[in-house]
Amino acid sequence: MRSYIIERVVCDGYVRERVELSAVSGLSFTAYVLIPDGYEQTTIPAVLAVHGHGYGSREIVGLNFDGTVDENPPGIHQHFALQLVKRGLLVIAPDIVGFGERLLEADLTEDGLAPSSCYKMSTQLLMLGKTLTGLRVMETRLVLDYLASRPEVDAERLGIMGFSGGGLISYITAALDERLKAVVLTGFTSTFKESIIAVDHCICNHIPDILLYAELPEWIGLIAPRALFLESGEHDPIFPKQGFLQSVEDIRKIYEAENAANQLSSDLFPGVHEISGRYSYDWLAETMI
Repeated sequence: MRSYIIERVVCDGYVRERVELSAVSGLSFTAYVLIPDGYEQTTIPAVLAVHGHGYGSREIVGLNFDGTVDENPPGIHQHFALQLVKRGLLVIAPDIVGFGERLLEADLTEDGLAPSSCYKMSTQLLMLGKTLTGLRVMETRLVLDYLASRPEVDAERLGIMGFSGGGLISYITAALDERLKAVVLTGFTSTFKESIIAVDHCICNHIPDILLYAELPEWIGLIAPRALFLESGEHDPIFPKQGFLQSVEDIRKIYEAENAANQLSSDLFPGVHEISGRYSYDWLAETMI
């Protein structure tokens, strides 16, 4: 993967780099890398932070869409990449295709805050026998290659945390790539029956034929026996409570069959479709470090 640093900013407790990456010929994108202070010459664990629907990686690293520092209370993403770097983890937050600066030109508005290019990209890729999720997962795995190659990173201690649509990308990436030793899925875990089928969702959540093989908990269960934390809001309207609880129960059975029940944790917190992090941030740091 081609890469180069285009920005380096010293922040309070960490350094923020912005790097440009290219995984596909003719298609480049940026990612933020947050490097905690104090690691000195040793290598440290690293986490890939995957944002959901919104304005891209800046939304999770504490910046506004225009790159200025966001001094307002954080939104549903809770600036979660900052929460992880503050716990001593190196974090990479790539821009996911179809959001923020990676909107299609046809979807750009004057303020740059069009919701997404998911519909146009999904439907056009389907006509080619491909999916938007497939493109996003492919790029995420190549970001993981880049992350593992950085000199500060211990390539044996890699994790991933994804919120909402970022949870979709994260679970598939983790199922395919065993380099990921710890996984946090937040605002995503459910059953297809209770969420994707029952609730109006972005088209990017729909993958042809997936239900012919398994329900969502079984797909997430492919991560077993590696460490997995599942988090959801009790009043999340698009990933409802009952679907989350059923999914946790089904995934727990898979982990028990793998003799890895102690590797699975979950939290149903009093909230809506948002990140909590009340247990998951520390769990991830403790699991990785």
